[in-house]
Amino acid sequence: MVKQPESVKELEDRAAGALRELVAEVPAVRLENVEVDPNASDRGVDILARLNVHDRPHMLVCEVKSNGQPRNVRAALLQLRNYVAQLGSDAVPMFIAPYLSPEAQALCKENNVAFLDLVGNARLAFDNVFIERRVSQTPPADRRELKSLFKPKSAQVLRVLLREPKRAWRVTELAEAADVSLGHVSNVRTGLLDREWAQVSDQGLFLSEPDTLLNAWRDEYEVMEGNRHAFYTILHGSAFEQAARDVLSAAPGKGKAVFASFSAANWLAPFGRTGMQYFYADNAGLDRLKEHLKLSVSQKGENVIVTVPKDFGLFRDTVEPAQGAVCTSAVQTYLDLWVSGERGQEAAEHLRQEKLSWQM
Repeated sequence: MVKQPESVKELEDRAAGALRELVAEVPAVRLENVEVDPNASDRGVDILARLNVHDRPHMLVCEVKSNGQPRNVRAALLQLRNYVAQLGSDAVPMFIAPYLSPEAQALCKENNVAFLDLVGNARLAFDNVFIERRVSQTPPADRRELKSLFKPKSAQVLRVLLREPKRAWRVTELAEAADVSLGHVSNVRTGLLDREWAQVSDQGLFLSEPDTLLNAWRDEYEVMEGNRHAFYTILHGSAFEQAARDVLSAAPGKGKAVFASFSAANWLAPFGRTGMQYFYADNAGLDRLKEHLKLSVSQKGENVIVTVPKDFGLFRDTVEPAQGAVCTSAVQTYLDLWVSGERGQEAAEHLRQEKLSWQM
């Protein structure tokens, strides 16, 4: 059975219940009454809670939203500030949502607005009252929404944006550059704007927080899905390098293959040599690598890993730091290094310092 979206009234009732539980944690606070939707005619505020602290009256003025992304929080904070200004010094503004990310919580704190979400995060500071609570749980729906931002088609859009974070893009040209539908670009655009990782100028969409975006992608990234093939080659040094570059620089139609992971990093920002060589390739590219690199299947002692990925979008985002040395982009290389272990994370941070330091 499909779960129906929660109504505004249901959300406000749940928010009021969570607020009662929060206030009950402080013995010095007496909750006198809670009004849900006290001004239904003008929707000026969603919840008013009247409190008494050591015989001093206070009022919590609460705005409740179904979406707690930073962009929505910022708009609600302005609305709260305007409303509270009319009520006097005893009014305490508070924002409530089903879930508030650390960024959204920080935004509330910066603006001296109390917050509460239905997962359990809360901060309330006024008079002699101080409550602050953090939970590590992220609701499944919010986690899915974030993960969807990094799925293959969406990732193609992000790769284009991260090439030139300062560049502004129209939706149509971004869709063409990323080779995805207008709908995919629209979804990514909304996700970035809601999290305030991007902004819109007269010229179009551009990334305002590329580092924050990359951090989030890194934290959600998993080893690239695909068929992983392990081989052994007798070629080493310059002989291996020349044979590989001959394959990677092949004309279109002869298959796709690129240096990946540590091998790509060795061309982009050398950090430390590794005895293993890494490639991404399609099936035709795999066949050419087998032939030119004299690859043989080995149960042990392999020194070449070729992955045929499910996501061919990464082949649209490559760089060629030297003739024929076609590599995954700095962003893709960074992500792959990060999930490859402790040594990989050290190489990833070196690559980021060298190639992914954006001055906004």
